[in-house]
Amino acid sequence: MANNLLESTASKSEEHEFYTPIPKGYKPGKTKYVIIFGTVMSGLGKGIFSASLAKLLQMKGLNVAPVKFDGYLNYDAGTLNPYRHGEVFVLEDGTETDMDLGNYERFLNITLSKDNYLTGGKIFSNVLSMERRGEYLGRDVQIIPHVTGEIKKFLRNLAMLRNADVIFVEVGGTVGDLENAYFIEAMRELAYEEGRENVCFIALTYILEPKFLGEQKSKAAQLGINKLISFGIQPSIIACRSHSPITNKIREKISIYSNVKPNHVVGIHDCNSVYEIPLLLKANNTDNEVLSLLGLKVKDGEKKEFSRWNEFVQNLLGAKSEVTIAMTGKYTEIRDSYASILNSLEHAGSALKTKVNIKWIETTEIENGKKKLEDELKGVSGIIVPGGFGKRGVEGKIKCVEYARKNKIPYLGICLGFQIAVIEFARNVCGMKSANSTEFEPKTPEPVIDILPEQLKVDLLGGTMRLGGRIVEIKKGTKARQLYGNEKIKERFRHRYEANPDYLKRLEEKGMVFSGKAPGVPIMQILELKDHPFFMGCQYHCEFTSRPLNPQPLFLNFIKSAKEFSP
Repeated sequence: MANNLLESTASKSEEHEFYTPIPKGYKPGKTKYVIIFGTVMSGLGKGIFSASLAKLLQMKGLNVAPVKFDGYLNYDAGTLNPYRHGEVFVLEDGTETDMDLGNYERFLNITLSKDNYLTGGKIFSNVLSMERRGEYLGRDVQIIPHVTGEIKKFLRNLAMLRNADVIFVEVGGTVGDLENAYFIEAMRELAYEEGRENVCFIALTYILEPKFLGEQKSKAAQLGINKLISFGIQPSIIACRSHSPITNKIREKISIYSNVKPNHVVGIHDCNSVYEIPLLLKANNTDNEVLSLLGLKVKDGEKKEFSRWNEFVQNLLGAKSEVTIAMTGKYTEIRDSYASILNSLEHAGSALKTKVNIKWIETTEIENGKKKLEDELKGVSGIIVPGGFGKRGVEGKIKCVEYARKNKIPYLGICLGFQIAVIEFARNVCGMKSANSTEFEPKTPEPVIDILPEQLKVDLLGGTMRLGGRIVEIKKGTKARQLYGNEKIKERFRHRYEANPDYLKRLEEKGMVFSGKAPGVPIMQILELKDHPFFMGCQYHCEFTSRPLNPQPLFLNFIKSAKEFSP
């Protein structure tokens, strides 16, 4: 049925109401689709759930490809404030995305691209461009069938591009949001066209557990699921997020209300680490239920892969030692602002069987004197200055870097943290008391950090920074060379400012070592200090390339040094 339906709807002719562009060579049924929706509220962890289930299917030898849809009209996530949307994750090709793409890369150990990320802004921009080129043959362009048709085409293109066995589609936001209603409709149409045997709908909901009642309540979940069903989406599986494991009573209520078998109502309670979720889903047999629903056959090798993941989680949870790391930032109220860094620390901690505790330090409060530097940094074994933009909190960060340098506390500066280390060193070691960045003080007399020459003619903000994976040449005989073990590496960047080449010689004469640079140009990308157990900064975002079973070298050795430090 699906084959005949797609063949009959592929035309753009105005003789009928269908618009379903099919990529050349696409075979319905070859690729299966798992669609994850959220109900009740946002922030339940749809991305973690999707990545975890995809990981289990990947362990079975299936080729999986994830997609994240965000309904907002931004073209990408590049201009979003961390307070509103968490961190901006940068892909290898320079695409600035939602943080869930980071979860997919980490869990699945794959490299994603613009083809794995879709926003409302991107869809409508494409549709309007096609309309201007006359590609809709005089039709009145509508949400249905044209916008929904382009969404389905995006997914089918990805299926062919990745030769995927299963596409995992995470629908951002919550069912009932006006901004994702057309995408939900596109998923209903996808099942209609592909055949329900090729599409598995999963609803992630939330089970309330008010303290004043002392019991779990499912009414909000029931209403959210009912809203999803009203869109024509009948879920095959319902995943229930909760504080504690869901009761059989709740499972039965959800089951009878939503026409979903009790064994397809899956409980996902709070865990110590997101990396436990695949183990939880495995215990619930969710992966095999999905295989059964989609009629998928799997290959051998799952046991070995699952064993490796389980060992990683057990090392993470059964740590023999612990360290405390100071995260000195300006978005510390929203932990998702530093999601990839926190994950990278977990990767390193598992490899070293060390629990990494985070002490959050809002540098604005150090800057304005509300809190004392010595009190805030007391007892920490390492200090991180993460990335960020804008002047607020910068002077507090500089004080933290000075404290780390003078007291020989392991230090890792990431992007802005690299630049802050240069400013601090210039001021307090080289005697350049006015040293600053032109980002913070445009008329500073000593601009040790200045805008990249390529950025001088840039007028727009979105997608215009130095972005994505780039080669870094590492100097022989340096700590960076020792840690990476290679002459050249590739890391991901997201910045507009650099260490000003005019000041490099003065900085180096006083002991700062620039151990990594861009090929052919004087853009410094790694710095270190020789007379310090671990003092390193990188202009790139090293957190974007760390993986659970392959920790990023800077994080791994930073935690090693933190373990050896006695606060």
